Amino acid sequence: MSATVTIILIVVALLVLAAIVLGVRAARRRKLQQTFGPEYDRVVADTGNRTEAERELHERTKRHAQLELRELSEESRTKYAAAWEEVQIRFVDNPKEAVATADELVTALIAERGYPTGDYDDRLANLSVEHAATLEHYRAAHEISRRSRNDETETEDLRQALVHYRALFADLLGENPIGASTPAPRPAADDSAPADAPGRTVTDTEDTATESGVARPRPDAASR
Repeated sequence: MSATVTIILIVVALLVLAAIVLGVRAARRRKLQQTFGPEYDRVVADTGNRTEAERELHERTKRHAQLELRELSEESRTKYAAAWEEVQIRFVDNPKEAVATADELVTALIAERGYPTGDYDDRLANLSVEHAATLEHYRAAHEISRRSRNDETETEDLRQALVHYRALFADLLGENPIGASTPAPRPAADDSAPADAPGRTVTDTEDTATESGVARPRPDAASR
């Protein structure tokens, strides 16, 4: 075999090897993009380096595989669904308290599914492997909840927080916690008024359901 032929074969072999390596990298990248969805692009943007971002996402996958995650029992599902319904009812009269309770309820559900809940950033990283689709909802809700504790939110902000919390809550629960068309019950303060009392309209207090499934609070609820 001549030296020329040998060189050609070596070059071809190197090209084939390079193609295989590039193919493997492309396949791994596609898998990460499918697993993490928009979280993939967020981590790439945060790190400013695609290779470093993919290394971080691979590490998340490894840590996630070591978690002892649990499915909820039917009893637990029922318990959490009832608790969420109570949060939505409470929102009508006290939006700020309802959002704080929603944050606690979501954290409790995260823990019961087997995820560590100590550090918020670690919590996001662990959730991102299987719940990346609703992770931005959690971030948005958490930020509004933080501002709420500093009295930096309006009632509509709090309603949006509850909508965001609901998205992750339903994802973790594996089902919609409460039908989106379920209206909040009439506030207790109006119980003494008959249904046909003069000057009272149903839409003022009872028609509180929205497309998102979160009841809008009464006009005076924001000041509570």
